[in-house]
Amino acid sequence: MADVHPALLMYLGYRHTENRVMAELAEAGFDDVTLAQARVFQRLAEDGIRLTDLAEQAQLTKQSTQFLVDQLEQAGYVERRPDPSDARARLICIAERGREAQLQARQVENAIRREWTRHLGKERMALLTELLQDLRPLVDPFE
Repeated sequence: MADVHPALLMYLGYRHTENRVMAELAEAGFDDVTLAQARVFQRLAEDGIRLTDLAEQAQLTKQSTQFLVDQLEQAGYVERRPDPSDARARLICIAERGREAQLQARQVENAIRREWTRHLGKERMALLTELLQDLRPLVDPFE
């Protein structure tokens, strides 16, 4: 077996999960969400986020993020609300349809976690999770 960089192995697991979530979301009636929109949506904070912060976290331009958020808003997945800390600013928040899609995505993610646990065993899955959590401060500037 070739020596594969751990980052590539993590990416493969992520892409597998992303593809499964997107397929099952479409099957559940959330077929109007693109992968680009989903990648922006998954970075929404529970209490909302400003567009500039969302763009930074998604590593997109403000204009691209605005375009994707506009699409998500038109489809009913997000809504804009006044920012209580700054009357001039708006927060992008998860709307009811977004919460429904989010719940469906969590169910798929949990099913994948159970599959991986069956494959690796509980101890090895716990170790994998622990090690990835330990790496998070090095790889996630938005933790």
